Amino acid sequence: MILPTETEEARFWAMLEDAWTGLGPGPNEVRRALAKRDVSEDAFEEAAELEEHLPSVLRALAAASADLSAEELTALDRVAERKLHEIDRADVQEVTDGSDDGFLYARGFILALGREFYEAVVRDPGVAVVDAECEEFCYFFAHLHDRRFGGFPETGSGISRESGSNPAGWAV
Repeated sequence: MILPTETEEARFWAMLEDAWTGLGPGPNEVRRALAKRDVSEDAFEEAAELEEHLPSVLRALAAASADLSAEELTALDRVAERKLHEIDRADVQEVTDGSDDGFLYARGFILALGREFYEAVVRDPGVAVVDAECEEFCYFFAHLHDRRFGGFPETGSGISRESGSNPAGWAV
């Protein structure tokens, strides 16, 4: 089983943060507020606003990845896969709702919002938002790898990002 290195993980978060930073202060203030909000407050409008920005974030992330090697894209995909697997938990699904695919896309949204929001959800699943999704981010680096090098990368992680695949997250 291959785990992401600290350097790979740091690069993943930095690239994602740079992609968001390019949008200016408004969307980033909304992201930070969403991560720090009182979980009893509805966050539907904020999540919907952020969903509208995700195509721009993903375009910026794709541009920043344009010159990466197959190994570098594989490493980024391994980080995404690990992070999605880690929040494949019943307590997170209870908040986000959704079918297996819908829950994967909800986890894609959580991850795509960046480290601060992701870690807030890890600590308190109540920070997650119902019906907020980012399907494209779930296999983002795998698709970049496929387009540039033909085929999805072999991460060697021994895990899956698909919903219900993390036994520890669904233990009763």
